[in-house]
Amino acid sequence: MAPEQTAPVGIFDSGIGGLSVVREVHTLLPAEDLIYLADQAFGPYGDRTLDEVRIRCERVSRFLIAEGAKSVVVACNSASAAALHHLRRIHPRMPFVGMEPAVKPAALATRSGIIGVMATAATFQGQLFASVVDRHANGIGVIAQACPGLAAAVEAESTDLDALLGEYLAPLLDAGADVVVLGCTHYAMVADRIRGLVGDDVDVVDPAPAVARQLRRILARYDGLAPPDRSGAVEFRTTGDPLRFAEQLSRYLGETAEPAQAEV
Repeated sequence: MAPEQTAPVGIFDSGIGGLSVVREVHTLLPAEDLIYLADQAFGPYGDRTLDEVRIRCERVSRFLIAEGAKSVVVACNSASAAALHHLRRIHPRMPFVGMEPAVKPAALATRSGIIGVMATAATFQGQLFASVVDRHANGIGVIAQACPGLAAAVEAESTDLDALLGEYLAPLLDAGADVVVLGCTHYAMVADRIRGLVGDDVDVVDPAPAVARQLRRILARYDGLAPPDRSGAVEFRTTGDPLRFAEQLSRYLGETAEPAQAEV
């Protein structure tokens, strides 16, 4: 049975990072209703073990499915690496869309033959990253740069953010990488700062637009696209502090919203 076309799409991340995906999905699919859950009480996921993240993602997904989601977007690389296959196994009828580091477009774009991938340790530990490199980066040098504390610094708008970015970008630039892949949705929220640090000769790849396109393909496959003559609404929820999240929505998306508290 095809999903209800006007049912919402559920999107979740450990915090504000997934807002980069919300922005792209809302632009590409303006007729879709979206429920975005920021699991800020438990994040960042990249600082957790794979087992912890897997268990948490199962709870969050069940919550969004209970809210009527017709598809769930795991808008977090760490969560996708830890839990995407598990979620598809326990919810075989629910279309899931996950994140993977954008190694393929980076490998096609590099001129030096060297690409850098910035991500959490959890993303690199999962099988997903290794399979992506095997499939798409044959003959390309891939430098995996774990960035401990960076997602948390973005979430908290830390004054140490630029110093952390400089620390993690330096090995990539020193090795001759001319493409930098943002392997965490939190990093996409500060993509302009990263571009300023790497300069015009280095491409910065954000996978969020590709995720939005994949969601469109999945919904079309299941005859689940919302009628194009409607305007979709975006509902924001957080397991953390709604007032703080509202300030972040205003700062990063220009949205005036009153996020609801989610008990997950």
